[in-house]
Amino acid sequence: MVDPKTQSASQLEPSIQTIDDVIKGASNVNAVPLWPQMVKYNPPKPNPRCVPHIWRYEEVRPYLVRAGELVKDKDAERRVLMLVNPEREGPYTTDTLYAGLQLVMPNETAPAHRHTAFAMRFVIEGNGGFTAVHGKRIQMNRGDVILTPTWNWHDHGKDGSGPMIWLDGLDLPSFIHFPVHFVEHFDKPRYPAESVDTSQSPIVFPWSKMKKQLDDRPGEWVAEEYRKADGSYVSKTLNPSAERVNKGASSRPRRETTSSVYHVIMGGGYSNINGEKFEWKEGDTFCIPSWYQYQHFAGPNETVYLYRFDDKPMIEALGFYRWEGMDTEDLVT
Repeated sequence: MVDPKTQSASQLEPSIQTIDDVIKGASNVNAVPLWPQMVKYNPPKPNPRCVPHIWRYEEVRPYLVRAGELVKDKDAERRVLMLVNPEREGPYTTDTLYAGLQLVMPNETAPAHRHTAFAMRFVIEGNGGFTAVHGKRIQMNRGDVILTPTWNWHDHGKDGSGPMIWLDGLDLPSFIHFPVHFVEHFDKPRYPAESVDTSQSPIVFPWSKMKKQLDDRPGEWVAEEYRKADGSYVSKTLNPSAERVNKGASSRPRRETTSSVYHVIMGGGYSNINGEKFEWKEGDTFCIPSWYQYQHFAGPNETVYLYRFDDKPMIEALGFYRWEGMDTEDLVT
């Protein structure tokens, strides 16, 4: 038997005669060649893994309400139907955004916990619901946007009759790349809280105020972002906004490196997304992946109001934010 220590380097080296030998041999030692798949890692345009999709409220709501009857609050920490993209692996709505419809029934408690993820709620339906965020109990009103900043204790509850339903928006897909998300549970169902005036809370954006801002601005289509009092984004990852499209009018066409989730607050119409028509009406939710061109069209009978959340703060902070037609000169900073 030949002692490997006495063999020459040339005798120990594998036979590398062809390109296939290079590719297969290098792959066997976990050094994968880039050049055969250069386009995959350096595509000519953004290539999101998700696709545009619409979730129709009238189709989803019966299952959510029935879950409220069959799945008791003690058996479900959060009673949610996640809005899952059909082409995206995992329970996510786009590559960077998570959306879900959450329900609380009368006299129930969604128990207190806190987590790394940032969350925000858009109230769709119901009266008498509340969310308590780190000691502040906030009444939920239709159309309001309520923030749950990272690592704040929070629970949800419901007084009165009928279901309380809202749209959750979270940055959960980000934790695929940054695996630091976790949840801590409070030792009691509710975190001690006192009721506060929602009009004075920095984490509540009443729909009445936003609607007035939209209506006071001129134009057939207008958009307003929800911002902190100092004008900054509400979070480092998610950015909520609202849009008005007058009846029979349209938004301008857009294409950008953000992805977004839209919810129809009022009215009906359709969106043209990369040449495909998506019709929607009040209560529906739809998503637009990164770099898909899109334009919204209001129906002829009534003004449309849309709620949106996107990943712009994160994309912008990383230096990835681009839009079609953006000036490409003087990019060195």
